[in-house]
Amino acid sequence: MAGVKDTDPSTIFDKIITKEIPASIVYDDDKVLAFKDINPAAPAHLLVIPKDRMNLSKLRKSSPEHIEILGRLLVTAGKLANSKEHGFIDGGRLVINDGPDGGQEVPHLE
Repeated sequence: MAGVKDTDPSTIFDKIITKEIPASIVYDDDKVLAFKDINPAAPAHLLVIPKDRMNLSKLRKSSPEHIEILGRLLVTAGKLANSKEHGFIDGGRLVINDGPDGGQEVPHLE
């Protein structure tokens, strides 16, 4: 997938990244954004997404060029799961929805 242009259409997550749509942002750095889910399925429900999709709208599109961003997403999720401030007590559940059969609603890795 290296060098392949991301041709997927813009998503609601892209609009959250560009601040076109408001969100309860809990973490923001140059590569990763985390925010509260507007329809939480658990008391502590955060979405951790890459700011640049890099043609990674699904986990199945991952390749060796995505190792760094996938690692950053997991490390960020771990940091957030250590924070009682966000509703986590003793750990949390990490889910990556991949494609329609996996419950993915937005074509942006989350």
